[in-house]
Amino acid sequence: MAETGAISNFGQAPDGSDVQRIELANGHASAALLTYGATLQEYRIGGVDHSLVLGGSTLAPYLTPSMRYFGAIVGRVANRIGSGRATLDGRTLKFDRNENGITTLHGGSSGSGHCNWTLEEAEESFCRMSLVMPDGENGFPGNLEISATYRLDEEGALDLELEAQTDAPTFCNLAHHGYWNLDGTADLSNHRLQIFADRYLEIDGDKIPLDEPHGVSGTRFDYTSPAPVVTTGKVLDHNFCLTRKRGDFREVALLSAGGVKLVISTTEIGLQVYDGNHLAIPGELTLSGRPYGRNAGVALEPQAWPDAPNHDTWPSIVLRPGETYRQHSRFHASTA
Repeated sequence: MAETGAISNFGQAPDGSDVQRIELANGHASAALLTYGATLQEYRIGGVDHSLVLGGSTLAPYLTPSMRYFGAIVGRVANRIGSGRATLDGRTLKFDRNENGITTLHGGSSGSGHCNWTLEEAEESFCRMSLVMPDGENGFPGNLEISATYRLDEEGALDLELEAQTDAPTFCNLAHHGYWNLDGTADLSNHRLQIFADRYLEIDGDKIPLDEPHGVSGTRFDYTSPAPVVTTGKVLDHNFCLTRKRGDFREVALLSAGGVKLVISTTEIGLQVYDGNHLAIPGELTLSGRPYGRNAGVALEPQAWPDAPNHDTWPSIVLRPGETYRQHSRFHASTA
């Protein structure tokens, strides 16, 4: 393993393995990654005196329920699977129901966001980590080999490539679960969001999609032009349907506040958006030293549509031997 980047020890994971912290830099931009969860801890650009993502000051908060997904790569199936079950090739699979004993969230209680990944390469502007998720874990078939490559490009953008392969048919839907706050204030009051999607998925009380995509026009979910992230209406924790076909890399969302803008591009078919309505993290645990309260950050997660295995007409998240799952996402922050 090349160790030309700045690498330090960040504590011990629950399994006793050492968690590493990797610092990346390119031009005016810098980032810090943790092997635990393949987590983005910090992302900074020149001219801005704070991290643009929320993070923990030590490993401890990442091991608690309140911060367990902050900046992590979640999977092997991001988001939710209704009732913790789905059918694959005529076989009914039962998964770990780790959310209120009802749904499977982010792959279950030992999903990729709860694992200490292996650092394979690290140089000044990029690092690559890997993880093997064993056959049968949380009810998912197949040994799934995942890699995550983070890179700071010449424009200072954070570029993320995810790949996965399996030795048996399985489900795979990975997502980066970062929380963004561009102006460094206590909440998202000044943040405006634009999403290049005209449909979204309405959800039930367990946050499982109800039916086919709905049009956003005339709803609280109309972000076809810039609109406030937080409103007095429904909590925002929904998937926006970008397309039905993966693979075309394009801009899908724009977030802005305090003279900073964030452009998100991806190959993914959906963008899950969560407005951080339930965040409640004391200041002694946070990167900034200030509490992360309600709406302190917004999660913008490129991924496939949630609960896809239980909707026959939706784009599939089945991964088979000989195939390679690939996701390319880019988060480009800049000052106006």
